[in-house]
Amino acid sequence: MVKETLIPPSSTSMATGTATSSSLSMTLSSTNALSFLSKGWREVWDSADADLQLMRDRANSVKNLASTFDREIENFLNNSARSAFPVGSPSASSFSSEIGIMKKLQPKISEFRRVYSAPEISRKVMERWGPARAKLGMDLSAIKKAIVSEMELDERQGVLEMGRLRRRRNSDRVRFTEFFAEAERDGEGNFGDWEPIRSLKTRFKEFEKRNSLEILSGFKNSEFVEKLKTSFKSIYKETDEAKDVPPLDVPELLACLVRQSEPFLDQIGVRKDMCDRIVESLCKCKSQHLWRLPSAQASDLIENDNHGVDLDMRIASVLQSTGHHYDGGFWTDFVKPETSENKRHVAIVTTASLPWMTGTAVNPLFRAAYLAKSAKQSVTLVVPWLCESDQELVYPNNLTFSSPEEQESYIRKWLEERIGFKADFKISFYPGKFSKERRSIFPAGDTSQFISSKDADIAILEEPEHLNWYHHGKRWTDKFNHVVGIVHTNYLEYIKREKNGALQAFFVNHVNNWVTRAYCDKVLRLSGATQDLPKSVVCNVHGVNPKFLMIGGKIAEERSRGEQAFSKGAYFLGKMVWAKGYRELIDLMAKHKSELGSFNLDVYGNGEDAVEVQRAAKKHDLNLNFLKGRDHADDALHKYKVFINPSISDVLCTATAEALAMGKFVVCADHPSNEFFRSFPNCLTYKTSEDFVSKVKEAMTKEPLPLTPEQMYNLSWEAATQRFMEYSDLDKILNDGDGGRRMRKSRSVPSFNEMVDGGLAFTHYVLTGNDFLRLCTGATPRTKDYDKQHCKDLNLVPPHVHKPIFGW
Repeated sequence: MVKETLIPPSSTSMATGTATSSSLSMTLSSTNALSFLSKGWREVWDSADADLQLMRDRANSVKNLASTFDREIENFLNNSARSAFPVGSPSASSFSSEIGIMKKLQPKISEFRRVYSAPEISRKVMERWGPARAKLGMDLSAIKKAIVSEMELDERQGVLEMGRLRRRRNSDRVRFTEFFAEAERDGEGNFGDWEPIRSLKTRFKEFEKRNSLEILSGFKNSEFVEKLKTSFKSIYKETDEAKDVPPLDVPELLACLVRQSEPFLDQIGVRKDMCDRIVESLCKCKSQHLWRLPSAQASDLIENDNHGVDLDMRIASVLQSTGHHYDGGFWTDFVKPETSENKRHVAIVTTASLPWMTGTAVNPLFRAAYLAKSAKQSVTLVVPWLCESDQELVYPNNLTFSSPEEQESYIRKWLEERIGFKADFKISFYPGKFSKERRSIFPAGDTSQFISSKDADIAILEEPEHLNWYHHGKRWTDKFNHVVGIVHTNYLEYIKREKNGALQAFFVNHVNNWVTRAYCDKVLRLSGATQDLPKSVVCNVHGVNPKFLMIGGKIAEERSRGEQAFSKGAYFLGKMVWAKGYRELIDLMAKHKSELGSFNLDVYGNGEDAVEVQRAAKKHDLNLNFLKGRDHADDALHKYKVFINPSISDVLCTATAEALAMGKFVVCADHPSNEFFRSFPNCLTYKTSEDFVSKVKEAMTKEPLPLTPEQMYNLSWEAATQRFMEYSDLDKILNDGDGGRRMRKSRSVPSFNEMVDGGLAFTHYVLTGNDFLRLCTGATPRTKDYDKQHCKDLNLVPPHVHKPIFGW
């Protein structure tokens, strides 16, 4: 820039004319030059200002364009598909897949808008603006590359595999690529009249006009659908039988529901026989669907009138036709470890042991001996071990043992004297404690842990409710392949005789149902005198000591020779507690004292109620002679002709069976506990007290009939063992030929019963783990774990080192 210099007029008057003219000429030339420079600068400034304004306008235009385009894309994605297709339809799913690329472009467009709308946009544009370009251009190659790369990545990943949609997607990619390439060649970066939005809307309208059937046909013929069909075919294998077996009808479904709901219905008071009648009435329409079954199955159903079996066969046939296979349950562990032995193993767990002469001590001992007599299985008898202080309270004649080995020797000697052969079975001990209030032995700790895992095959729980009232440990059915419970005692009858007996019996009834359902696979009730427990059948699985049959045979020989076999009258033998029939005996004798006249009865027994019983008999001046308790096989008892047993609390009186085996008359009540003995002619049952008097007089005036070989066999332990094997299903289990495998058979359908049983077992485990609840419900203190004395006697690990673990 040239700065103008003005000469003052006073200095020019001093110059000559020539000088003045020259000076004027110079002044005009300088003025013209400055005017030219000023004009040129203004043009330059205006041009630059116009260019800058143009750049600002174009930057704002790009900013508005990106913002509008972003909103249009978002509105299009959110509203277009929803207005065109129902939610969840296949077409909507295909359409969303096609425009999914626009969702991927949206973040890049937003980034583009953010960059070009920044304050320093002018500087960034100026850096790209060169003097050779006449117009301001925008480089769209980055956007083009991003779009192309996204489409290529989408194609590589194979998100859309449908043929037509893939071709349309490729055409869309070409259109977008050509559009951005044209925009870049144009050099203005102007999107024109919203060409991408117009193109997308045009495509969307075309998509709306297309036939939905055409879309669905394309979807059906796609590779994705073919793969899905193949997967379903691998799951569902249609067999030829599937075409011949119809699905279950409504009555059959209802019958199945009732069958599965038996545990719940039982708890609310609907008995099993009622459920069976409902199932029977629903299944009476079976003749309507027999024609649909294969002829072999239909003939079997016609011959078999068991509706439960019919329903099971129907369900099995339907499931088999579908190819369904069920391998497990929610609670149940189906796989058991295999053992190296080929023989199966049976563990018999009981609540008492010799020398306590009670049914749960004697009968399990004989059962173990006769099961071990077979070479098919090995047997372990698991009995309680009492500390010396408890032994003094339980065992008769102040007999105690200092070690388990000493007691085992006593048990084996007693047994061999009676069975006449050496029984090959193992005897194991678990810690137990005696309860004076309950007059029973309760396990201390987890009894199941005293059977090793390699021997955990079949368990026989003698008195399962007693063993499991306070059981806190591994579930028996989880550890063993098959668990059988044998009910010996009618606890409800005993409890009803106590204070508040009705209320206690109510709760004990439900607890017994609870524990037997949770811990047993099968329950055997010796007679109908017990409560109707879940999974139970009634069968006498007890026999008599072979020694009593030998005594009976000897007496029969004496009678055959004309000798007098019976020189004594009547007697009663039993533990002297009121519940063993002493209350009924005294009441009958007192009521009919005059009718009986000079009838005398010898009573053998010891027990906690001995003093009270004798006092009551003396009060009524009854002809009862109380004598010290004896073994029923004692020689002093052989000559009695009549055994009187008025007890109605027994489940199956062992003394009654022994008296019949010795060939005596037995006078007993007409009661479910004596149902097994009614077939014997020497068993005289009475229904009323007057009938009792007549039966006693009949027995005292007549001679009993000799036992037939069949009757003797029915009383034997061989017959009892055979019945046990049949009714407990052990004959099928031991003869299944699995070679010692420890695996349960898979079920064809999940069982609601198994789910209920598992839940009950888990709940019981949780509740019995609380010491306060145990004491409140009558548990013997310190029976959750065995104590130090048990550890010392049995060489056990202290309970704080080895805790029982529940199997879930």
